[in-house]
Amino acid sequence: MAAAKKQSKYAKAGVDIDKGNKAVAKIKEMVSQLGMKEIGKFSGFFPLKENLKNPVLVSSADGVGTKLKVAFMMNKHDTVGKDLVNHCVDDILVYGAKPLFFLDYIAAGKLEPEKVSSIVSGILEGCLENNFVLLGGETAEMPGFYQDNEYDVAGFIVGIVEQGKIVDGSRIKNGDLLMGLPSHGLHTNGYSLARHIIFDQLKLTVDSMVEGIPHPIGEELLKVHRSYLNPITELVKHNLVKGMAHITGGGFIDNIPRILPDNVTAKIERVWPIPEIFNFLCEQGKVNDEEKYRVFNMGIGMVLIIDKTHLSKVEDLLNSLDEVYYLIGQVVEKKRNKKKIIID
Repeated sequence: MAAAKKQSKYAKAGVDIDKGNKAVAKIKEMVSQLGMKEIGKFSGFFPLKENLKNPVLVSSADGVGTKLKVAFMMNKHDTVGKDLVNHCVDDILVYGAKPLFFLDYIAAGKLEPEKVSSIVSGILEGCLENNFVLLGGETAEMPGFYQDNEYDVAGFIVGIVEQGKIVDGSRIKNGDLLMGLPSHGLHTNGYSLARHIIFDQLKLTVDSMVEGIPHPIGEELLKVHRSYLNPITELVKHNLVKGMAHITGGGFIDNIPRILPDNVTAKIERVWPIPEIFNFLCEQGKVNDEEKYRVFNMGIGMVLIIDKTHLSKVEDLLNSLDEVYYLIGQVVEKKRNKKKIIID
């Protein structure tokens, strides 16, 4: 009789189901303590109670990108979850949508319950600050796919807006004004170039100090992507904004044209104070003007387009919210062979 083959165990292949269950248990505990919806089932349910005549669901999915590499270098994982949430929030805010719920995805070569808990704590904090729920998610252990001690995160958000109130840029016209709301550092874009300049070319570490930046460079790079929920919600409620551009991958040059009608373009004036991190990166990396405004947000995370007759109302509203803003340009007629965006 042939000898029975030894049973292969999943753990020996690199997947520890018990650790995965422990990570999920920690997430459930955090969710329960915060009074949010139960997670961990096959699907999440969300009762749609919005009293809208013609509701439209607005969704977006995104990740944090190579900013995660900085988190790995610093062994700090409690901020990337908020980055993920806030980035997704801003992506649907540009249409005037109210966020309803969020789903996350965390994948690693080896799931470490404490690290997963730290990531999810940031996600939960972001959901609470933006006043919506974490409806569910997925944790995946994928040995051999990710390097040791590394992971990836992604998020999916769903919001809602009345069909007749979607902010789509269609009303934008020649003479409208561009207003910029400041960013918190790089947000979640441009990190491949930033890391190349700082760590590969300059051979700095996350603990290095840079003139003009009052804390180590690693802390500067991990500044959380901000949410613009409060000011934009108020502007939309009062019908004071015609279009918005979230300045993410592609910077000014690729994002602002996405909301402009074909017959106009935007003329940007560099009148806002550029945060020192961008001056440092562009000087040390010899980044030219076109590339810097296509890779980085350069200190402006959200661009609003408003009617010039509404300027005082917009300023009064933003001042009442203690929101910093800058008038950064205007919409102009698009002439033949003109660039998408004019930056003076």
